[in-house]
Amino acid sequence: MKKNLVMAFAAATLLVGGLNAQAQGQSVATTPATTAPAGPLKLGYTNIDYVLAQTPEAKDIQNQLTIQRTQSENELKRMQKELEEKYGAYEKGSAQMSDVIRKDRETELQGLQTRIQEFSRTAEQSLQTKYQQLVNPVVQKIQKAIDEVAKAEGYTYVFNLDAGANTIPILLVAPEENNITESVLRKIGIDPAKVAAANQPASTGGSATKPATPATAPKKK
Repeated sequence: MKKNLVMAFAAATLLVGGLNAQAQGQSVATTPATTAPAGPLKLGYTNIDYVLAQTPEAKDIQNQLTIQRTQSENELKRMQKELEEKYGAYEKGSAQMSDVIRKDRETELQGLQTRIQEFSRTAEQSLQTKYQQLVNPVVQKIQKAIDEVAKAEGYTYVFNLDAGANTIPILLVAPEENNITESVLRKIGIDPAKVAAANQPASTGGSATKPATPATAPKKK
C-alpha cells in the first residue's frame, strides 16, 4: 500500500530536513570534511488500540467491564422502577393525603431521584477507573515492545495511527513499509499471520493492519 505521507510525517520530515540542511551548511564552515553527515530521520507508525485488541488480555478486560456495566444497569433499572412505583402511588393517593404526609412523600421522591442521578454518575466513574486499572499494564507492555522495535529497526519516531475516540488521527495516510504493527505484535508474542486470518472477512478479504474493535473504554460524560 504505497501512499503519501500524512501531514504529521510531512511536517516532521520537512522540519528535520530543514534542520539537517542548516546543520550541514554550518558544518561546511566549521567541521572538517572527514566528518560524516548525520543519518536520515526514520519515521514509523502503529495503532495501539489495534494491538491492544489482539492481546490475550483484551477479551478478559471486555468481559470484566461488561459484567460491571450490566450490574450497574440492573441496579439503575431497579431504582428507576422503585421511583415509578412510588410516584404512581403518590399520584393515586395524594388527594386523600394530609399536608404532612404529602410533603413527606414528595421529599422521599425527590431524595430517590437524587440518589438515582448520583448512582449513575458514580457508576460511570467507577467503570472508567476499572478500565484504566485493567488496561494500563497492557498498554505499558505494548509501549515497551514499541520501544524495543523502534530501537532494533532504527526508527527515530513512532506515531500512533489512532489518536483515540472522537479525535482526529495523528496519521491519515502513511506508507505501509513504515508500519511497525506486525513487528510489535511479534515482540509481545502474537503471530500477525494468525491475527490476519482471524480478522479476514469470509468473502471480501482483510488486512493484518486494519484496526479491529479494541477493549472499549467507557464513554466519558
